[in-house]
Amino acid sequence: MKYRISHPTKKLLGSIELTPSKSISNRALIIQSLCSEKFEIKNLATADDTLVLKQILTSLTNSTEASETTYDIGASGTAMRFLTAVFSTKKGTHILTGTPRMKKRPIGILVNALRDLGGDIEYLEEEGFPPLKITGKTLTGTEIEMDGNVSSQFISALLLISPELPNGLVIKFTGEVTSRPYVNMTLKMMEEFRVYGQWHENFISVSKQQYHKKSEPYYLFEVEADWSSAAYWHAIAALAKEVDFTIKGLKHPSLQGDSIVGDIFTFLGVKTEKIENGIHLKKIKSNKEHFGFDFSDCPDLAQTCAVAVSALNIPALFNGVHTLRIKETDRIIALKNELSKLGVEVEILNDNSIEINPQSTLLPSASPINTYDDHRMAMAFAVLAMKLDSITIEHPEVVKKSYPDFWNDLKNVGFIIEEV
Repeated sequence: MKYRISHPTKKLLGSIELTPSKSISNRALIIQSLCSEKFEIKNLATADDTLVLKQILTSLTNSTEASETTYDIGASGTAMRFLTAVFSTKKGTHILTGTPRMKKRPIGILVNALRDLGGDIEYLEEEGFPPLKITGKTLTGTEIEMDGNVSSQFISALLLISPELPNGLVIKFTGEVTSRPYVNMTLKMMEEFRVYGQWHENFISVSKQQYHKKSEPYYLFEVEADWSSAAYWHAIAALAKEVDFTIKGLKHPSLQGDSIVGDIFTFLGVKTEKIENGIHLKKIKSNKEHFGFDFSDCPDLAQTCAVAVSALNIPALFNGVHTLRIKETDRIIALKNELSKLGVEVEILNDNSIEINPQSTLLPSASPINTYDDHRMAMAFAVLAMKLDSITIEHPEVVKKSYPDFWNDLKNVGFIIEEV
C-alpha cells in the first residue's frame, strides 16, 4: 500500500488532540504488573507497541509449570527489552521472539547485565540477539557495570525491576549516559509509585522497595500526550505558509525529554506557546544560515529535524545520532537513501555525526519514500506535503507502532491522502 499526501493551501490551521505517549504508557504497564495494589491507567496509548505489551502482561501469570510459553512481540523494541527484564524475575520459562528485524537488534548488553545479577537467559539463534529463552528466578546480584553509551531502554528495563530484587540494585556507568532524559522519566514514574532511586556521580542506586499507588480512593495514573509525535506538527508548521495551530494534551513541565522539540524548532521558524492543556504554534523568522544540534538526549527527533532542515534549505550538522543505527531500521542509512531522492546530500562523518547539505530547491521524488518498516520514517517524510505538490509514502500503515491516528489527524487539518 502507498499513500500520496498533499495539502492544497499549505496552511496549518485548527487543532488536534494528540496521541498519548507510548514511552510513558509502556512504563506504566510494567509498573502496574509489578504493583500489588491495583490501579487504572487513563489515556493509555493505542500504539501497537503498547497493545502488544499490555496483551502479554495481561496473560502473564506466576505459573510454575515446566511448559514453555512463547511470546511474539512483533517489532516492539520496548516490549522486548522490558519483558526480558521482567521475565527474568518471574517463575516459569518464557520465550521472547519478534520480527526478522527484531532478531537483528542487539540485546546482549541487557542480557549480560541480567546474567550478572543471576538471570538464566539463553539465545535461541544468533548470539547477542533475540529470540531469547528466559527461565525466571530470584536475582540475587546487587551491582552491575555497563557502558552509559547504550540504549536507555536497557537501563530503564533494569530500573523498573530493581525494587523487586532482594538486595536492590546499583548500576555503575562507564562514560556519559545516552538519552538520560528517558532514564529520568523512568525514575520519576517509579517515584510516582513510591519507589525511589538515586543518581550519584556515575551510578544509580535503588534499594529493595515495593511499588505503591497513591492513597486517593479512586487513584488513576493519566498518560500525557506524546511530545515525540508533536515533533511532526512542529515540522509541518516550519514548512507551512501560515500557522495558527493548537495541540491539546501536552503537559509542561513534562516527564518526556522530547519536550525540547519546541526549543529546537525555534531555530527553524516555529514559536511554541504554552497554554492550558497543550501548546499553540505560530510562525516566526528562522535561522537560514546553519543548524547544529546534539541529539544524544532526544534521538527520536533526529529524523523529523533532518527532513525539516532539508526542506528549509538549511545546512546542518547532527551529533549524538549513534543509537539511530539500532532502531527499527538503520535510520542513518535510511535518511541518506530517502533524502537523496529529493536532491539532499547526507554525509556520514562517523558513527555519531552526520552532515546535511540541501539543494537550493527540494526536488520532487520520482519514486515513493521507503519507510523500512519504521514508523518515524513515514511520519517524518509525510510533512513534505507542506513543501511539495505531493509526497508518496510506502507502507504507511507502519505509523500504528506509535501514532495510529496520524493519517486521520492530517486529514482533519486539510491534508489530502489518497491510496495509490
